[in-house]
Amino acid sequence: MAESMKGLKRSHRCTELGTANVGSQVTVMGWVQKRRNLGSLIFVDLRDRSGLLQIVFDEKDVGADGFEKAGKLRSEFVIAVAGRVEMREGAVNENLATGEIEIRAEQLRILSESETPPFPIEEDIKTKDELRLKYRFLDLRRPNLQRNLMLRSLVANSARQFLADEGFLEIETPILIKSTPEGARDYLVPSRIHTGHFYALPQSPQLFKQLLMCSGYDRYFQIAKCFRDEDLRADRQPEFTQIDLELSFVDIDDVIDVNERLLAKIFRDAVGVEVPLPIPRMTWKEAMDRFGSDKPDTRFGMELKDISELVKSCGFGVFTGALENGGSVRGINAGGQGKMPRKKIDALVEFAKGYGAKGLAYLAINDDGSYKSSFAKFMTEEELAAIVKALEGKPGDLLLFAADKNKIVWNVLGALRLEIAKSLGLLKKDEYKFLWITEFPLLEYSEEEDRYVAMHHPFTMPMEEDLDKIDTDPGAVRAKAYDITLNGNEIGGGSVRIHQDDIQSKMFEVLGFSKERAEDQFGFLLSAFKYGVPPHAGLAYGLDRLVMLMAGEDSIREVIAFPKVKDASCLMTGAPGTVEEQQLEELALEIAKQEMKSDVDKDFH
Repeated sequence: MAESMKGLKRSHRCTELGTANVGSQVTVMGWVQKRRNLGSLIFVDLRDRSGLLQIVFDEKDVGADGFEKAGKLRSEFVIAVAGRVEMREGAVNENLATGEIEIRAEQLRILSESETPPFPIEEDIKTKDELRLKYRFLDLRRPNLQRNLMLRSLVANSARQFLADEGFLEIETPILIKSTPEGARDYLVPSRIHTGHFYALPQSPQLFKQLLMCSGYDRYFQIAKCFRDEDLRADRQPEFTQIDLELSFVDIDDVIDVNERLLAKIFRDAVGVEVPLPIPRMTWKEAMDRFGSDKPDTRFGMELKDISELVKSCGFGVFTGALENGGSVRGINAGGQGKMPRKKIDALVEFAKGYGAKGLAYLAINDDGSYKSSFAKFMTEEELAAIVKALEGKPGDLLLFAADKNKIVWNVLGALRLEIAKSLGLLKKDEYKFLWITEFPLLEYSEEEDRYVAMHHPFTMPMEEDLDKIDTDPGAVRAKAYDITLNGNEIGGGSVRIHQDDIQSKMFEVLGFSKERAEDQFGFLLSAFKYGVPPHAGLAYGLDRLVMLMAGEDSIREVIAFPKVKDASCLMTGAPGTVEEQQLEELALEIAKQEMKSDVDKDFH
């Protein structure tokens, strides 16, 4: 039977008490972690969001009724305890912040009883994700998830404080907007009043923050909810959060400067890590050539080496064929892995095929300096020696090569170096390596659409010195775009925006937008640009991903209170669900009956 807490007021959270409080009368409240009945004494570990505290129930302190009540306590009961802080009579628990003290209970109230939970409320449990997410309200009681959400709160507060001090204004932008092409699929919301018309949920506040610059707010930020209807993976959710910024009258260096100082403050406040400033910068081209990735992990070496020149006349058709098709041949040195068993090499070949490779060539350097290779018979000793030298190969090393179009070679070797580093334990989660990537291509060619598309978005400013190539060699035009990366993850990205009419018109033309289409989709922004637009630039961080890396987690689900699963459904609430026929009629919508049925059948996955 649940009791009232009337007359009792919590004086402390569990771990706010320590040896300085010995002798004090206190009142604590929380959940029963576990109970141990030793006959004359009952010990209870009480848990709240701060941690654990030991309570001792002795009949002479708590009375016969209180002692009997304590004997009924079970895991996850919610209780209030008034009593006295004392030094522990038993052994000190050095693993607990409150390990030297205990509360001698004088009064106990059971505020709420609990059924047996479907899994233990403990750190690092091996419960299946599906069960944890179905009972997320219980999962969120676990100390590691509570730490993650407290860290997230710290990060958000630190960012808010810094940006306010730097003169940024926090301004909210709408959630119900017009659908505009931003790269991913929009979530659509039907309008009841405007039959047959739809709102979209924002993929980002991009257009609105540019409008705010046109309106003279010169420094804006927002911790913004964003929505994308795309296929999910570990670091993607259909709804996610950005720390979104935009500044007027700035260029790249100004944006980078304020963001470096923001990151330094967040990491100092939230995890006690000093970020060395300035953060190194690397152009997109250099990142691709050296690491095969535009978000390189620089915690380890194993850099790509281009051996195209060395093998252009060799007798190995795989290499020469790739070069004849305009591709390249590149390799990485997996240092000390020369004795890797053939089975493991075959597994790496299969892994590489998953990234578009037709195969993978290898050369192992034996301890005596001789070679074991898949292509040695096609080459002269001199050619092999030149390749080994180019990759700085030593006895005991394993060299791996990909030959194809640049994009495939980069993808394959970029993924391969990460896979090998992971298997060798080179990726330390408590090491933070930041890197700015600059000078992205403005446009990339889409084979599917047979045209150039914007690598970022249609309002990204080209580098002035490349403007003359926009008609003749669009792929060579670099953008004033920049990403901030951390340990091989893009944690934020942005660009200087176009503010000149003629450049914006040219950009739409290159992207294949007719004047009418541009007006239809971006009319409100283009209209604002006719009335005096300042030069402006911005950046947005993925807050979920940033906190995931700071918490040392592998999935953003571990730093989001109520995440979705891979098919974008919520196992706890059952969303998305069916709606009443009347609701559909009000929206003038009709749904094919078989779809309705499959949705009803889909209670659990």
